[in-house]
Amino acid sequence: MPREIEIKLRVEDLGAVRWRLGRLGFRRVTARLLERNLVLDTVERRLRGSGQLLRLRSVGSRWWLTYKGPTELGARHKIREEREIETGDGTTLGEILGQLGYGPVFEYQKYRTEYRRAGSRGKVLVDETPIGNYVELEGAAGWIDRTAREMGYGPPDYILESYGNLYLAWCRERGVAPAHMVFGGKKSLLGPAG
Repeated sequence: MPREIEIKLRVEDLGAVRWRLGRLGFRRVTARLLERNLVLDTVERRLRGSGQLLRLRSVGSRWWLTYKGPTELGARHKIREEREIETGDGTTLGEILGQLGYGPVFEYQKYRTEYRRAGSRGKVLVDETPIGNYVELEGAAGWIDRTAREMGYGPPDYILESYGNLYLAWCRERGVAPAHMVFGGKKSLLGPAG
C-alpha cells in the first residue's frame, strides 16, 4: 500500500526559507505553479466522515486524481494511504465521478514550488496559499525530522491538518463565513473567480 508521510510548517518569510533551503543544498525542481484542487464527496459527505479524501488537481493543462485514506492516529507525522493517477482530461473524469455521486464540495488553490536535495528521496514543497505560506516536507519519517531540524523547526511546529481544516480555522478566527480557499482574480475550477 503506497503511503504518504508528511508534515506542514507555517512560514512567515518565504525569502528566508528559500535562502535556507539553498544553504542546505536543496535545489528548485519545479517552477512556481498555480495548483487548483477540487475536493469531491457525496452529498452525505461519506468520504469526509470516514477520514478519506478524493481530490481532482489541475496544474496548467495537467490533471491528477488522488485518493487518500484515513490518517494514522497518534503518529507525529501525517501518515496515510495515497494513490494517484494522471489524466489528460480532468473535465471528463470529473463528469464521470459526478455520475457516480461524487461532486465538488471544496476548492482550494496554492502556488507550489518543489525543492529536492541530490541523493534524497524526500521533497520540500513551498506553498503560498490565500491563508498564508507553508512548507510541506514529504518523505520518510526520519528524513522529515532531520530536514525540519536543519530548517530550524521541531515537532511542536509540525502541522498535520489539511488545507481544508486550516482554512476553516482561519475563517473561524476572523469571523468569516467559509466558502472556497481561492485567490481573487484567479480562474476557479468551479466557475468565475471570487
